[in-house]
Amino acid sequence: MEEVSSLPISASQRGKLISAGYTSISSLFSVSSFDLARVLKISENEALAILEVASQRAGLGRTNGSHAVVSGAQNAWDMLCEEESLGRITTCCADLDEILGGGISCQEVTEIGGVPGIGKTQLGIQLAVNVQIPSDYGGLQGKAIYIDTEGSFMVERALQIAEACVEDMQDYSGLLHKDKQAHQIKMQPKDFLNNIFYFRVCSYTEQIAVINYLEKFVSEHKDVKLVVIDSITFHFRQDFVNMALRTRLLGGLALKLMKLAKKYSLAVVLMNQVTTKYYEGSYQLTLALGDSWSHACTNRIILHWSGNERNARIDKSPSVRSASAAYAVTRRGIRNSTSSCKRVKMM
Repeated sequence: MEEVSSLPISASQRGKLISAGYTSISSLFSVSSFDLARVLKISENEALAILEVASQRAGLGRTNGSHAVVSGAQNAWDMLCEEESLGRITTCCADLDEILGGGISCQEVTEIGGVPGIGKTQLGIQLAVNVQIPSDYGGLQGKAIYIDTEGSFMVERALQIAEACVEDMQDYSGLLHKDKQAHQIKMQPKDFLNNIFYFRVCSYTEQIAVINYLEKFVSEHKDVKLVVIDSITFHFRQDFVNMALRTRLLGGLALKLMKLAKKYSLAVVLMNQVTTKYYEGSYQLTLALGDSWSHACTNRIILHWSGNERNARIDKSPSVRSASAAYAVTRRGIRNSTSSCKRVKMM
């Protein structure tokens, strides 16, 4: 995806485009010269010239200020066969996997939101380990990208979960090879850590830059099957006065992540925080970033407390019905809940 920084226009015009959220050339395809002039505070002739340059760089012509890109159709039967062959990433909680239709879907963007301490980061780390499970054990045998915006990723915790994953595979191998010599597990805990590519970002501009870089990175590491962003929210809730700009920037990021998931058949998981919303005379907890963001992801899962028990509820999905499942955060990672589940320290 070519960036506006490569356009042969003035540096001030490139700066205005990026500041307004138009980071890729494709983001200019659906905007009119009038709207671009208004947003950038330039003349309409200047805006038209920018759009012409962008069209030429993309190898497209503009007609009446707009254009469309049309590609060949795909029949629905091929789409269904493709989806069924993709596989899913297990959460290690059988009850949660069941309501998800087998786990987290590839080729889709899944948002997971909830209050602090509910286990969002724990689930993100669990998925980054589980995506690496070899195909012999029903896994995707992939690698993971973990984008940490809050500094909450714990490598010691990832090692704990990886050690538990190796033990689980050994137990599974023992069941498959009864009366025979135990099958040797090739992957070791350190191998799981080697296969998690970690990015730490400290501002929303860094976050945009990393997401823009993802396609190049994934194209060079085609075995990546999962991208976790923990969280998509953090930097976009600070120092933002212009909500229209924030909405445009987030919308652009969502489109890029959807395209990435589809093009490379990988799963994108976005962690979200909570905020309060005034509704029918009282303040209620809701996921952050507003109503427009709620439409940006394919699936939405809300994590919440029910007494001392953690619950996951499917709030939105095109493929599975709305349902809830209890889960627990244990020393070994995400697991099925038990009636004695309590809030305990993991490390």
